[in-house]
Amino acid sequence: MTVLISLAAGCAATGDETTEIGAETPSAGAAPTVTLPDQGQLAPNAVVERVVDGDTIIVEMAGQRERVRLLGIDTPESVAENRPDQCYGEESSVYLSQLLPAGTEVTLIRDVEARDQYDRLLAYVVRSSDELFINLDLLEQGFAGVLIYEPNSYYRDLFEAAEDAAFADDRGLWGVCGGPDVPLE
Repeated sequence: MTVLISLAAGCAATGDETTEIGAETPSAGAAPTVTLPDQGQLAPNAVVERVVDGDTIIVEMAGQRERVRLLGIDTPESVAENRPDQCYGEESSVYLSQLLPAGTEVTLIRDVEARDQYDRLLAYVVRSSDELFINLDLLEQGFAGVLIYEPNSYYRDLFEAAEDAAFADDRGLWGVCGGPDVPLE
């Protein structure tokens, strides 16, 4: 499967904005790089401005501000105006804020679709400083559950295995709430 890295849908494509997974890695002296389990090294393409909640961030990218929805995961609600807060929502949001404080360089990686119905950029997020795959870490630590919207399913198997392990170990929301989508009482 070919997955593309893209700064944003609708931006003019340049060599730096779109990279095919599996393409040759940058040459020596290139920008800091990250590595995912099945990918070569990729240069950062965004800087975190702030965390909105456990699965949404605001980034600055190519001079533009973008709202980014992390692909393949869902964290409990903590800021939705039309839905009640959910068990472990605040904890998930705080944890993501600790992982991605303002100013953190990240690499955003697209799957098949660039944007959702709310015009948010859809992405897998990798922290540039240490190559931490944020979406996967949230699952492994029990701060999120798997939520796949086809056709964006590139990491389905990896994500489901991480969720299964967190569930088996009662980590995070699995131990405290019994699972995702549990309203606060």
